[in-house]
Amino acid sequence: MQHMGNRVPGIVTAERGLRLMRPVVLVGMMGSGKTAVGTALAMRLRVPFRDTDEEMVAAARMTIPEIFERDGEAFFRRRETEVLRRVLAAGPGILSTGGGAFLRPENREAIRRLGVSVWLRADGELLWSRVRHKTTRPLLMTADPKATLLELLESRTPAYAEADLAVESDPDVSIAGMTGRVVDTLKQAGVLA
Repeated sequence: MQHMGNRVPGIVTAERGLRLMRPVVLVGMMGSGKTAVGTALAMRLRVPFRDTDEEMVAAARMTIPEIFERDGEAFFRRRETEVLRRVLAAGPGILSTGGGAFLRPENREAIRRLGVSVWLRADGELLWSRVRHKTTRPLLMTADPKATLLELLESRTPAYAEADLAVESDPDVSIAGMTGRVVDTLKQAGVLA
């Protein structure tokens, strides 16, 4: 095996000698903190951060709402699956998915095969407080966006519950605090060694 300094291919060294062997995929509802916590987690562990929504925007040269409007949700979900498989194959790192990505069985299977999923679980009121002023959430462009959000949460929870690990969000916990909770959960699960 070719050594690269003190690094071994396929293993990413993190803080205090911790090693991340597989991609960690953050899943959950819009507003659960996947991007914010994922970015902080990647920085703390000194691993790459990848965001499927950002990858989609870069590839399409359009915003997520523009993709939804032009091509529809079914098209978006198919492309999202392609992007997810590509970023999973890139190796160890932190991956943030769109809120609907984990709903597709083929995505859950790909994540299970190549990585470990972590559900950032948050209640409806916390999610609403985080997304209510955003205009970039196409699924919330309805007459009653809060009711829509709560319906989405209820319908998606069974799929999110299939995640390998779960970390509870709390309105009084900062991004750094949530990042610490995720690190602790990954250590306890043996994902960080």
